[in-house]
Amino acid sequence: MKTLVINCGSSSLKYQLIDMSTEECMVQGLVERIGIEGSVLTQKVEGKDKYVINTEIKNHKDAIKLVLEALIDPVHGVIKSMDEISAVGHRVVHGGEKYASSVIITDEVINTVEELSDLAPLHNPANLVGVRAFKEIIPNSIPVGVFDTAFHQTMKEENFLYPVPYEWYKDYGVRKYGFHGTSHKYVSEKMISILGKEETKIITCHIGNGGSLAAVKNGKCIDTSMGFTPNAGIIMGSRSGDIDASLIPFVMKKTGMNISEIDNALNKKSGLLGISGVSSDSRDIEEGINNGNARCLLAQNMYVNKIVKYIAEYFVELGGCDALVFTAGVGENSISTRKQIIEKLSCLGIKLDDERNNVRGKLTLISSDDSTVPVYVIPTDEEVMIARDTYNLTK
Repeated sequence: MKTLVINCGSSSLKYQLIDMSTEECMVQGLVERIGIEGSVLTQKVEGKDKYVINTEIKNHKDAIKLVLEALIDPVHGVIKSMDEISAVGHRVVHGGEKYASSVIITDEVINTVEELSDLAPLHNPANLVGVRAFKEIIPNSIPVGVFDTAFHQTMKEENFLYPVPYEWYKDYGVRKYGFHGTSHKYVSEKMISILGKEETKIITCHIGNGGSLAAVKNGKCIDTSMGFTPNAGIIMGSRSGDIDASLIPFVMKKTGMNISEIDNALNKKSGLLGISGVSSDSRDIEEGINNGNARCLLAQNMYVNKIVKYIAEYFVELGGCDALVFTAGVGENSISTRKQIIEKLSCLGIKLDDERNNVRGKLTLISSDDSTVPVYVIPTDEEVMIARDTYNLTK
């Protein structure tokens, strides 16, 4: 059984074809600049030359046709017929309170996801474009929706509600939803299998250009750092994370900025970029520190402090911790950031082994033998998680 995994953006389409007998990726590709001049498809198959098609791609329907043609191409493809694709797993950003797990996509599901577009206006409509196009072009494959927010729907009210007028929640859905759920689910399941027991208390740290942490008890999320939107929780590449809400009207009055400009500044000009004045990329921040840039050092220290505070909070909330997991771009690859974080957790008896920590992008135990909590690097694989959920619903 082969599952096609789709992540459809407003002008892009990422895809992977996964053989579910082994959970191995057969091919991965990216269509960029859909509806824009200079559109291109790039496909990679291990052992073959990169396949690049530069052609006009007017819309997502054209993009999907091109993807399917690339998959069955006699030279660059990996399957003989589209009939080999039994199901299509679609990443859908926001499932609101409606979806606590992945679902087969029906017309009712499409309508509900459309209604939830207010909560993810940049993502849900684009996700649905892909869903509709695939249903039209390969109608015999079963479409499945896998929601970024679903894993966090096990949080209790006291953890997902904000201390604002209760009517905002009842009337407008104002609450914490959380994101990166597919990644938190994947690495926590992997960690549970390593621990070899069902009753577990795990803190997962998905730290990339965007970032969030989750407290996972017995495989269920009980709390997470992102909120109503992805701009909550820890400091991120260009997002502020948690701030005092009263800053917004204050800055609007002082600068004359409107709410859209403020929102843009908090999402695209803040975080590591805003403090350092250099970059939103953690690697550039590290380079700046090495070159003696004081603001890069300040940005990094703020970044680490915020992550440590959330780990400590979740340690208490869980009533202890059986494992701490680092994943995503920074979590998997930044040796120095992991070291800084673990050193600040020494009061909890968590200790790093520097030799073990000298690793990038590989499943590894990085804590010392006498650490009170084992600390792991676990590379995330959201595509496999989407494929796995899709397979389980359609087999």
